[in-house]
Amino acid sequence: MLSVVLITLNEEANLRRTLPPLTLVSDDIVVVDAMSSDSTVDVCREHGAEVTQRSWEGYSSAKNFGASLAQHDWILSIDADEVLSDELIATLRELRPTLGKAYALDRITNYAGKWIKHSGWYPDWKVRLYHRDKAEWVGDFVHEELRLLSNTEVVRLPGKLYHYSYTSSEDHLNRIERYADLSARKMKASGREWKRSQALLSPFARFLRTYFLKLGVLDGSEGWKISRRNSYMVRLKYQQLRKLWEEEG
Repeated sequence: MLSVVLITLNEEANLRRTLPPLTLVSDDIVVVDAMSSDSTVDVCREHGAEVTQRSWEGYSSAKNFGASLAQHDWILSIDADEVLSDELIATLRELRPTLGKAYALDRITNYAGKWIKHSGWYPDWKVRLYHRDKAEWVGDFVHEELRLLSNTEVVRLPGKLYHYSYTSSEDHLNRIERYADLSARKMKASGREWKRSQALLSPFARFLRTYFLKLGVLDGSEGWKISRRNSYMVRLKYQQLRKLWEEEG
C-alpha cells in the first residue's frame, strides 16, 4: 500500500479537484497544513484526510514531516494544484502490490486554460512516489527537490499528472516577483556576485532558449507570454541580486 502526502495553505478551491482521485489510490491521505484561514482543513477532512496543522518551516521540512506521519512506507507526494489522470490512477492501483523502486510522474502544466507542451515546461518528469527510508526532500529557496539514495532506480509511469499552476497570465506575473526575489537570495547565499554582463545578456538568452530552443513558439500566444515572462523574471532576479549586495555594502 501507499500513503499520499499533501502540503496546504489556503487551497480549498484546488482541493475539491485534487482530493477525489487520490481516494482511489490510497486509504491514507496525510495533509500538513500551514495554518490555513479558509476552508482547506474542512475540505480535506470531508475526503477522509488526516490533517496536522503547524507553522510554516519550508516545503522540504513540511513534506518530510508529512512522510513521517504516514501509515505506509511508500509515499505519493502530490501538490494541492495537481490532479491524477484516469490512466495514472489505474497505473498506481496496479502498481501498489509490487512497489520496489522510485517512480516519476509525467506532469503537464495548464497555463490559463491551455496545456503547455513545450516552452521548457514539458516534458516535466517528477519523482513523486518513493520509499520514505530511501529519500528525503531538500531545498527551500525556490523549489524543493527529492534526493534519492544513489542506488535507487527510477521508473517512469504511464499516465499524466495534471498541474493547474497558473489560473491567468496575471497570476503568473504576480508569482514572478516572488520567485525572482527568492532566486536572488539563493544566488547571494551561495556567494554569487552581480555582474553587469550577465545582468544584460541573461534575460535575452533566457527568451531565446524558451521560445526557440525549447520550442515555445509551438505553444502559440501562451508560449510567447511564457518566454517573455521567463526573460522578465531573470531581469528582476539580477536587479534584486544587485540590490542585496549594495545593501550589504
